[in-house]
Amino acid sequence: MTPTISLADRLEGCYSGAVYDVLRAKGYVQQTLPQYLRPLNLQHKLAGPVFTIQGKRDDSLDAHQSLLKWCKLLSNAPANTVLVCQPNDHTLAHMGELSSETLVYKKVLGYIVDGGCRDSAFIENLGFPVFCKYFTPVDVVAKWAATAFGEPVQIGEVTIHTGDYVLGDRDGIVIIPGAITEEVVQQTEEVLRTENLVRKAILQGVDPVAAYLQYGKF
Repeated sequence: MTPTISLADRLEGCYSGAVYDVLRAKGYVQQTLPQYLRPLNLQHKLAGPVFTIQGKRDDSLDAHQSLLKWCKLLSNAPANTVLVCQPNDHTLAHMGELSSETLVYKKVLGYIVDGGCRDSAFIENLGFPVFCKYFTPVDVVAKWAATAFGEPVQIGEVTIHTGDYVLGDRDGIVIIPGAITEEVVQQTEEVLRTENLVRKAILQGVDPVAAYLQYGKF
């Protein structure tokens, strides 16, 4: 019996440009996260269902309070999801070495944060996919805490819900509304098949205009 391929695995077999094209054709033109969010490792691709985290800077916290709240964040992270964090902060690192190891152990697929990261070389060597805005050695101790889990967050022009799907690769990050993910993945797979036919035709000497008119894709 052939094992069932999960929606996340099928999405990982796509690429962000093709997914964007499908979403655009369906009228979803504001589904890409800001260009400044980049992967630690350009070879990493990140795909799966989203679990959202909201936070804020809070200088009233002491070290114990902030670390306890951070550990709660790690505890709340569901397996087989991509964590998407809006920290509402641009001064601190919102991911580091031990946290990444914890999330890998918990089978979290990866982490996207509209904020910072530290211990980046360790995380890259660990193989845990992280997309972030900047690097800094300054951590969250006595400075930051998560305030909500599973609630909608805003990054750039995109409102992201838990249960949406995300695909991130070296070209960027695309958010797919959960209600249409199956449809979008299926249509993207069809696009990839058509692209392969166009590629084959071009390599066999077919003129690009003729190939485009035949397949409607380029």
